[in-house]
Amino acid sequence: MGIDKMKTDQPHKEYAPKFSVIIPAYNSAATLAKAVESVIEQSWAAHEIIVIDDGSTDNTLQIAREFGDKVRVIHQSNAGVSVARNRGADEATGDWLAFLDADDWYYTDRLRKHAEWITSDNSLDFLTGDYEYRSEDGTLTGTSMAMHASGRAMLEKAGGAERVVMEENDLEVFVTDHFGDMHTLSVPRETFQALGGYPPGFKVCEDFHFLTRLCAVSSRVGVICQPLAVYLIHQSSATRSDPLKAQQYNLQALLDLKAQAGSFPESVERGLMAKLRTGRLNLAYALVKADRKLEAIRAVLPSLVETPGRASYRNILSILILSLIHIS
Repeated sequence: MGIDKMKTDQPHKEYAPKFSVIIPAYNSAATLAKAVESVIEQSWAAHEIIVIDDGSTDNTLQIAREFGDKVRVIHQSNAGVSVARNRGADEATGDWLAFLDADDWYYTDRLRKHAEWITSDNSLDFLTGDYEYRSEDGTLTGTSMAMHASGRAMLEKAGGAERVVMEENDLEVFVTDHFGDMHTLSVPRETFQALGGYPPGFKVCEDFHFLTRLCAVSSRVGVICQPLAVYLIHQSSATRSDPLKAQQYNLQALLDLKAQAGSFPESVERGLMAKLRTGRLNLAYALVKADRKLEAIRAVLPSLVETPGRASYRNILSILILSLIHIS
């Protein structure tokens, strides 16, 4: 990536952080106001709120402008969520970036819990935290840390404390099966820009693509072990409405990361390769369900070369058995 560990060369500033909160929005008229209001109501005031209207065809732009000078509104032709977030980062004047999708929302102390930690410890490369999954009717369906192996490991390490530091030896599991997500991520703007931001051209997994590259230049990550935000589950989302296409897009992003993995620390590379093995398996499952059994076997076979071992053999065997069951 042509970028070294940033903590040693570019120490974080010691003054209280100024957060630029970036909200990309595309045809989000039904949900945008709630997202923006959740940032306005933060107990640690955002330095600025930037809404990037990504070529919406509904009244998203009008709703964003109704907030007046509380929100900076930028309109662009439709270019995708990565380009919108990167545009927001380019326009930001704060020294830390936080992100929020237009259909999700922050809890009141989301920024404060990160800001106070940053103020007292300038050695953190970035921060993340837990969040809730909620259905469209508001039902709580789970929390990110409890649902992912890396999250459970950090909860155990925290021993009931609100804060825990994820160190280099924790990053392999985090990359393999990460908790937290874009809306609980706080990252120095300087770091974000140096990494090139989110990758354009990927419809799925663009957030993981950036997170993996961020982990590759990080050694101390602050984790808040309580929900900071809500991720709203839509049954009509791309990953749910077309699971096969979503898994194909996911694999494209993972393979792009694999091409960069030679510059990653060993722990991050191992985590990525384990994630790639899982990505191949998930695509194979989706192909079997689509009655494309030979393609499913071809999708999972490269794991034997990429990550040789029992896990890869088990994955291939499971797809072979599943394919036979579907044939019969």
